[in-house]
Amino acid sequence: MGRPVVEGKRKYRAVGVAVLCAVLFVASVAWGSHPLVTDDAETQGKGKFQLEANGQYDFDKETLNGVTAESTGAEVMTVLSYGLTDTTDLVLSLPYQWGRVKEGGLTVYDEKGISDTTFEVKWRFFEEDGLMLALKPGLIFPTGNEAKGLGAGKVGYQAFLIGTKVADPWEFHANVGYIGYENKVDQEKNIWHASLAAEYELFEKLDLVANIGIERNRFKEGSGHPAFLLGGVEYEIAESISLGLGVKYGLTAAEIDWSLLAGMAFRF
Repeated sequence: MGRPVVEGKRKYRAVGVAVLCAVLFVASVAWGSHPLVTDDAETQGKGKFQLEANGQYDFDKETLNGVTAESTGAEVMTVLSYGLTDTTDLVLSLPYQWGRVKEGGLTVYDEKGISDTTFEVKWRFFEEDGLMLALKPGLIFPTGNEAKGLGAGKVGYQAFLIGTKVADPWEFHANVGYIGYENKVDQEKNIWHASLAAEYELFEKLDLVANIGIERNRFKEGSGHPAFLLGGVEYEIAESISLGLGVKYGLTAAEIDWSLLAGMAFRF
C-alpha cells in the first residue's frame, strides 16, 4: 500500500517543481521598466548607467489526480545597464531566487540560490515621429544549480524585436522574441514570446501601466501556454529614481496564479 503513495508523490513533485521553475525562468529574463514584462525601445544614453533592484513573489496552486500542491517562489533581480552609445545599451542581469512546493502541507521542494545570469545588448536602430524599434539579443549563462531547479545547466540564447510608440500621455510597447533554452532538465528548447504593454501618465511623475503576454510552455507534458495580465503603477520619486509596483495574474492554467512585483531604478 505504501509504494503507490510514494510513487504518486514523486510524480506530483516533478510536476510542482516544473511549474515553479517555469515561473522562475520567466522572471529571470531581463525585461523592461518595472513592473512591466514587456521591454521598451528606449536606451540610457552614452556613458549613463541604470541600476535596478526588482523583487517578485509568486503563488500557484495546482491539482493533479486529486492531489493539490502549492508552489511559492520569490526573486530579487539586480540589473545593471550601461549606455555604450546613445542608441546601444549593455545589460547584465543577476537573479537570486527562492522556491518551495508543498503537497498536502508537506514540503517536497525547498531551494534557494543564484539563478542563471543574462547578458544582453539593446540596439535602437530606428526612431521617427515617436516610433522606436530595437533589437535585443542576449546570452543566458548557467550560473544557477540545475539540480536544485535554479538553472538550465547549459548556455542559452535569445533575441527580441522591440517596438515603442510615444503619443503623450500614452506609450505603447510590443515585444516578439525567441529563446533558445538549451538545458539539462528535459524541458522545451525552443521558446517563443509575444507581449503588449501600455503606459498612461495619470499625473506628473505617476504612470499607470498594463501588460498582457503569452509564451510557449517549457513543460513538455503541460497543456496550453502561460499567458498573463498585469497592472501597476510607476512613480518617479526624483529625476534619477523611480519606483514600480504591480500585480500579475495568470490567464491560463499554465501560468502562475498570482505575482506581486516591486522594484526601484537608479540612474546615474
